[in-house]
Amino acid sequence: HVQLVESGGGSVQAGGSLRLSCEASGITEGTNCIGWFRQAPGKEREGVAAMIVLGGTTYYADSVKGRFTISRDNDKNAVYLQMNNLESEDTALYYCTVSTLMTYWGQGTQVTVS
Repeated sequence: HVQLVESGGGSVQAGGSLRLSCEASGITEGTNCIGWFRQAPGKEREGVAAMIVLGGTTYYADSVKGRFTISRDNDKNAVYLQMNNLESEDTALYYCTVSTLMTYWGQGTQVTVS
């Protein structure tokens, strides 16, 4: 079965950086899109970054443009989110998604910015 496991979350001070990783396994179909979502307590889940695999077109939420970068490593079946200049508003549980014919979700990794 498909498994997506996020890692790299943690607690950092404002202005710091984190790199989230998502290791995917069990995906046999071609990947169309990869992305990262986040959800903070009391708020709706929001998309923060996405990439259309064919062509590499990326999309970012206005709140993270210029600070976050999504990337992938096909050889390692991994998706990454580089987060720089973190703000307290970035505190949330971050989820990795991979879309083929279906959309798969990881369990999330916590990011806390003081």
